[in-house]
Amino acid sequence: MTIEQTKEYIGIWVTKDGNIRHELLPNNRYDEARGNQKSAYQGDYWITVNHIDYKDDTGFTADGEFKNGILYHAGMILYKEQ
Repeated sequence: MTIEQTKEYIGIWVTKDGNIRHELLPNNRYDEARGNQKSAYQGDYWITVNHIDYKDDTGFTADGEFKNGILYHAGMILYKEQ
């Protein structure tokens, strides 16, 4: 998908308690913060329709789904920061 097609997903997604923060960057890179640890994980992501696949720089993979403006990922629920 192009940047124009995925621009609604670009930005910071955060759990309700603020502990996990995914920043989806326009260059298909992400930066995940956990608690006070900035850049706990970094890697690439790909979006297909409403599905996201992650591959961090160590080779670990994960995925998630965007539904009704919410990101469901690995048992977590993340909301886009405004």
